[in-house]
Amino acid sequence: MKRILLIALFFGFSHSYSQENRTIEFNKEKDLYEVVYYHDNGNISQTGFYNKDGKLHGNWYSYCQEGNKIVSALYDNGVKVGKWFYWEDHTLREVDYQNNRITAINTWTNTSNTVTSN
Repeated sequence: MKRILLIALFFGFSHSYSQENRTIEFNKEKDLYEVVYYHDNGNISQTGFYNKDGKLHGNWYSYCQEGNKIVSALYDNGVKVGKWFYWEDHTLREVDYQNNRITAINTWTNTSNTVTSN
């Protein structure tokens, strides 16, 4: 549980710091700014959208340095909402958010050919 909270905090705070390795484009169809952050090795670190007020909005994805997806998140005008997914080794955690509050956590592990839910 502590690790999930640390990942969530890291993910949230990482957006607030200025990073040199990024691209930003205005997406006219969505009326949002699309941003891509990069790791020092050139692989994508995070992708997502900001609204015109500078708040995170829509789907955000975070990747490890090797390029594997580690977080799938959803924001509504800067507020954490919906189902967030965290991948770590053989574990998938689903965290449900409602108005920035965690309402449920489900964990699945895959150490064999079957998946178990905790």
